[in-house]
Amino acid sequence: MIETLLIADPTPWFDAETGNLLGAFVGAGIGVIGGTLGAVAGTLSPKGKGRNFVIRGMMTMAGFGFITLVVGVIAVIGGQPYHVWYPMVLLGGMLAGLFGGLTPLICKRYNEAEARRLDADALRRS
Repeated sequence: MIETLLIADPTPWFDAETGNLLGAFVGAGIGVIGGTLGAVAGTLSPKGKGRNFVIRGMMTMAGFGFITLVVGVIAVIGGQPYHVWYPMVLLGGMLAGLFGGLTPLICKRYNEAEARRLDADALRRS
């Protein structure tokens, strides 16, 4: 499939208007989802709650970003015009960078909350 995408085809995958709409609506939707997930992570991780939901959500967003970035790079290599590759590279790079970079930090916050819980439990028993 990648070989098919890399063949120098002068036909753009979609027109400029579609690229603008794709960047605007998908970018806004992902921004709302990402902001909500970030707020949930910031609220729940110090308490040690919702670990599976938050970590899986962040990994899903990072994975979606990585896939989008790879497709955007394939579009650049394949000679697609700016309005085709730019929204994908921008969105994919931001998602992969932000969520991929913040996931270890959120895991660390969950581990700290777990350590606090274990310390408190040990203090209660002594």
